[in-house]
Amino acid sequence: MPPARDSVDLRFDGWITGIGTTSGTRLVLGHWPRTPFGPFSDVMLEHPDGHRTLLAPTGEVADFIAGTYAFDEVRVVPVEVRTAGARWTVTSGPLLDLRFTVGRRGALGTLLHLAAPVTSRPASAALTDPVARLLMGVRTRGSAGNGRYEWYGARDLHRLTTATATFEGRDLGPLAPVDPPVRFGFGSTPRLPCQVRVTTTVRTPS
Repeated sequence: MPPARDSVDLRFDGWITGIGTTSGTRLVLGHWPRTPFGPFSDVMLEHPDGHRTLLAPTGEVADFIAGTYAFDEVRVVPVEVRTAGARWTVTSGPLLDLRFTVGRRGALGTLLHLAAPVTSRPASAALTDPVARLLMGVRTRGSAGNGRYEWYGARDLHRLTTATATFEGRDLGPLAPVDPPVRFGFGSTPRLPCQVRVTTTVRTPS
């Protein structure tokens, strides 16, 4: 863990949803009710040719995310999330229409849910990183852009049961594994499409 001296810890509390499609486009939705920037949602897309696009609702949010992760294109556009029970709808103007259904939590989700007060802490993310790599092929801590360091504290996990998406008017096809892994940062989402309740801590140079 990097030293905290001369640095600031920023915490983001919400959900990360990783979705693969049969077209080869993979999407990662971040829905963040509590952040240093206020509530917001963003979408990261990686297309079959490797082109990585960020959709973010404000310039401030876009600058922070693009300074933490890597993209080939950044678009500042509204990102709206609506929920109706297990069904989620995500729209970004005329660019994106994403709809998915969240299933029940499995054994791992139940374990994370019960241990949430502990697993949300950066120290726990450091301890669980080797297990997450082995069981799910993901990382829970690592170096980010511009001298930043990041921890993902998973608090719950649900599989997705259905998903449909269009981007720039093109149907991306039905739900599929997140394969190959996305390349926005030091780690991808799980290969199995799922939604993770998470507290993310980003340590930034002051």
